[in-house]
Amino acid sequence: MTESLQRHTEERVAVVTGAGQGIGRAIAVALAARGVRVVVTDRNTETGTAVAKEVGGDFLPLDVSDPRAVAGVAGEVVRRFDRVDVLVNNAGIAHEDDALDVTDEIWHRVLDVDLTGTFVACREFGHHFVRQGSGSIVNISSIAAFIGSNPEYHVAYDVAKAGVSQLARSLAVEWAQYGVRVNAVAPGRTRTPILDTVGMDDPQRMTQWIGQIPMGRLLEAEEIAVAVTFVALDATAMTGQTLLVDGGQIAQ
Repeated sequence: MTESLQRHTEERVAVVTGAGQGIGRAIAVALAARGVRVVVTDRNTETGTAVAKEVGGDFLPLDVSDPRAVAGVAGEVVRRFDRVDVLVNNAGIAHEDDALDVTDEIWHRVLDVDLTGTFVACREFGHHFVRQGSGSIVNISSIAAFIGSNPEYHVAYDVAKAGVSQLARSLAVEWAQYGVRVNAVAPGRTRTPILDTVGMDDPQRMTQWIGQIPMGRLLEAEEIAVAVTFVALDATAMTGQTLLVDGGQIAQ
C-alpha cells in the first residue's frame, strides 16, 4: 500500500452493526487493523463496548429494527467525525422452524431485523454518502439467499437474506452516479454464536453440515471478515455484487 493510500485509509470511518460478537466482531477487528476508525453498534451494550475497546473505536447502542434509532446513530456518527465512509450491515437474527409453524410474529420479527433493518441503515447512511459523493456499503447476506436451508429450516431468514442481496443490486445501480458502492458478502456455515443456537452441539447435524462443504470444515468468522474488508476498502470497481464465501458449497 502506498503512503498516500495508507493515510487515506487511516482517515476513514466505518460503522458495523451487530458487531458485539461473531462475524460482526471479526469485521470490526479487521477494519481496525487497516487503520479504519470503527464505530461498533449492537443491542448488547456489554459486548459492544468490549469490542469497541478491543479495536480502539467507539460504541453506540442500536437495535436496527428501530428506524428512529438507526437515524439517530447515523446522525451521531456524522456529528462526531464529520464523515462516514463504510457501512457494514451485519446485524441479523435467525429462527429455525418448519414453514407451517412460522407465526406472523416470527416472520415479521426476522424480516424487520434482517431485511428492513438493513434497508433503513442503507437509507439513513445513504443520505450522508450521497452528500459527500463517496461511500461503501457491505450487506451481510448468506448462502441461504441461494439455497433452501437443510437440514434445518428457517424460511424467514432465507427470504430476508435473498432480499439483502437484491437490495445491494438495486441500490448499487441507483447510487453509482453518486460514487457510492453497494455490495453483499454471503457467508457459508461459519463458526459463530448464532450457529451454536442451531446445532453445533449436535454431532449428527455437524456431520451433515460439514458433508455439504467441499472444503470439509466450517468457516471461521475471521475468514468472512477478510472478504468484507476487501469488498469495503479495496474492490473499488465492484458494486452490485454478492461475494460468496462458503467453502465451495454453492459450487457443487
